[in-house]
Amino acid sequence: MEQVRQFSSFAQFYPFYLQEHRNSTCRRLHFVGTSLVIFLLAFGIGSGRWWLLWLVPLAGYGFAWVGHFIFEKNRPATFQHPFYSLLGDFMMFRDMLLGRVPF
Repeated sequence: MEQVRQFSSFAQFYPFYLQEHRNSTCRRLHFVGTSLVIFLLAFGIGSGRWWLLWLVPLAGYGFAWVGHFIFEKNRPATFQHPFYSLLGDFMMFRDMLLGRVPF
């Protein structure tokens, strides 16, 4: 059985999160998924097409999990740390845009 790492803060978790995303294709898939999440939320809410919101988890998790299972060959952190992992997705997205994390 896999031991679950415990983190007392997001600041402790984020370096672990980045370590779990060493593969550039995995990071790029996360970036695409997070971009789609942002677009679907904005467009769905802005246009009143609420039915689009059901696509949000499919876009976000779908791209990310393909990246982990096929390219990174690890288990997504969201299974053990769902809230920190969600925050990590958006932080990594921001850091990729700012050039702090490579594409």
